[in-house]
Amino acid sequence: MSQSDKTFHINAFLMGVGHHEAAWRHPRTEEHRVLDVEHFRELGRIAERGKLDSVFFADGLAIGPRIKRNALAVFEPVTLLAAIATATEHVGLIATASTTYNEPFTLARKFASLDHISNGRAGWNIVTSGNEDEAFNYGYDSIPEHARRYERAQEFVDLAIRLWDSWESDAVVLDPETGIFADPDKVHTLDYQRERFKVRGPLNSPRSPQGRPLLVQAGSSESGKEFAAQYAEAVFTAQRTLEEGQQFYRDLKARLPKYGRSAGELKVLPGLVPFIADTEAEARALEQEFTELISPDYALRQLSNLLGIDLTEHALDAPLPPLPAESEIEGGKSRFTLVKELAEKEELTVRQLIGKLGGGRGHRTFAGTPEQIADELQTWFEQGAADGFNIMPPYLPGGLEDFVDRVVPILQERGLFPTDYTATTLRGHYGLDPVESQFAPTRTQATA
Repeated sequence: MSQSDKTFHINAFLMGVGHHEAAWRHPRTEEHRVLDVEHFRELGRIAERGKLDSVFFADGLAIGPRIKRNALAVFEPVTLLAAIATATEHVGLIATASTTYNEPFTLARKFASLDHISNGRAGWNIVTSGNEDEAFNYGYDSIPEHARRYERAQEFVDLAIRLWDSWESDAVVLDPETGIFADPDKVHTLDYQRERFKVRGPLNSPRSPQGRPLLVQAGSSESGKEFAAQYAEAVFTAQRTLEEGQQFYRDLKARLPKYGRSAGELKVLPGLVPFIADTEAEARALEQEFTELISPDYALRQLSNLLGIDLTEHALDAPLPPLPAESEIEGGKSRFTLVKELAEKEELTVRQLIGKLGGGRGHRTFAGTPEQIADELQTWFEQGAADGFNIMPPYLPGGLEDFVDRVVPILQERGLFPTDYTATTLRGHYGLDPVESQFAPTRTQATA
């Protein structure tokens, strides 16, 4: 077994001043820092101190109806990560960007630029966007159909890859003696034309250090899993039990051979919201402090969006009303199913359900000591439910500091997590090779 098989990957999923929806109200945070870019640069440095593989920022393209209670994600994530890149040297930088409300050329250029600025640390979390308010901001009267969004995403990613590949790695010559900036024979016009996109190319950015960013995906619907098996190199997923994690892991890995891929080419990273304290009782008490700060009106609107039904006037201490069938949901199908099953299996009232969702909107929360957190991660890794983890600190920066300074050393002592960076790029952190342009002669000959 290689060293990479013995150790797992850790990504820090960062949001405002914490993942818990009431984090900005808790005394452990400073609410004004949601507007402070230095706060996020500090988080990047903390993650790097812990030798984490990457940091990740989600994104939404609408405020929605919840502004009274909402702690906004203020910054567009690719822009924010460019600022973090200048404050760090090693940690990977992953940003969410939608294939539904962007154009491939623009987005490919943005990620190529981030990869150049960071010397090869960029990653793209590919989403199809399932929020109705986002649709309204882009000229739609409703959310585009789920299947159509994934069809567009497939063509979008295929085109983005071709745009990154349009420059071979040695196309830039920069020879002042001859006056040659680039070899035109190694910069390729695409003339791409399919159902949804028509792009001449090439990209107006030379090939970046990684060749292309790490491709990440987060959907767990059937369409999402098939898309991930074809394109993704890391998958962020929400699984609440070990058995569910194992089932998802086996399912996703089994789809890879269909696309000529091996199990090691895709890393499965379940989310975990850790509340960390010296004793389990103290950790549970800390979690309860956050739960008590949840604003029910905000939480009900969040839940309404997740489930596709208006719950804003529903009794908090009653169970959920009858829900629509999954086939009727055009938004986030996998998250709808997760929340529905959670409520049904545990027979939760609406109040209990919003309490469980407050930390991570369906991701697993765990309150315990540093050793208990480490034990939980080790179990999931060794029992075939994860290649690593998407750590979602409930409050920031303290929650990330606790994980880095108290949990990571335990994992390192157990030989489960590296003690230093061994690669210079994000793809390298995840054990993946640089990607060569599909137009390079060696690739062309190999595939002829």
